[in-house]
Amino acid sequence: MIAGYSILTLLLVVLAGVGAGFVGYAVGASSLISYPALLALGVPPVIANASNTVGVLGTGFGGVLGARKELKGQSLRATIYVIIGVVGGILGALLLLNLNPKVFENVVPPLIALSSAAIALNPRGRAEAKQAAADAQAQAARLGLDEMANTAGNRHSRPLIRTQTEPLSEDPWWVWVGVCCCAIYSGYFGAGAGTLVLAVLDAAGIGPFHQVNALKTLIGWGANMSASVVFIMRGVVDWPLAIAMCLGCFVGSYIAPAVTRKIPARIMRGAAVIAGVILTVDLAVKTY
Repeated sequence: MIAGYSILTLLLVVLAGVGAGFVGYAVGASSLISYPALLALGVPPVIANASNTVGVLGTGFGGVLGARKELKGQSLRATIYVIIGVVGGILGALLLLNLNPKVFENVVPPLIALSSAAIALNPRGRAEAKQAAADAQAQAARLGLDEMANTAGNRHSRPLIRTQTEPLSEDPWWVWVGVCCCAIYSGYFGAGAGTLVLAVLDAAGIGPFHQVNALKTLIGWGANMSASVVFIMRGVVDWPLAIAMCLGCFVGSYIAPAVTRKIPARIMRGAAVIAGVILTVDLAVKTY
């Protein structure tokens, strides 16, 4: 026994953390695994939420180390968004400890459903694809290369995925507001926060999906880090469970980038949408 928990129980929490870390990095829905695992052990909701927030810090550490390739060249953007995440996480954690959780819980399922729809539809990506196809065809036609125009049209008619990271100055103003709101929610409740952040960043079109996905993990880490400090100061963390979850999340998220970068972005989007739908249904059933 360790602090009232058997070795088997803690190993099961570590295993749940591995799954949560992998899923959290891949599609931003670690709460599909980590939070229910703690509730299943009979941990009260607020303590489970606080302990889970500390535990999933491992996802950020492991994800960042494993996704160095995706985050290369984004140091300034990453720093700014992490700061936004930190501030939002503090505000969210204070809200959790001082307000009725039902305030946000009632709007969480619709928010996650909307985020899943945004990722699935990818309106900005489709618009860029159409524009790229039109530009390629027009250029080829001007050169009198009809065959090249047709080939370019077919190649670009599929949903085009950005291949370059946009400069920070090109980030739309609303993405900062959106990330801040997501960070507040992450510190407050957290379930599906990664899906929300992913939808905001993907809609903003700041870079390829895999780079956006890595940045999403970093933002979530910032929010969870600051929220964890608040929870620790308030003494609402179950340390044995939090540490076991953190170790598992670190392992799961560390191996996730090497696996997910080999998966086409459209499949990753599909996985994020499916995870969002499952989480939406799960939370709706529990809330309503």
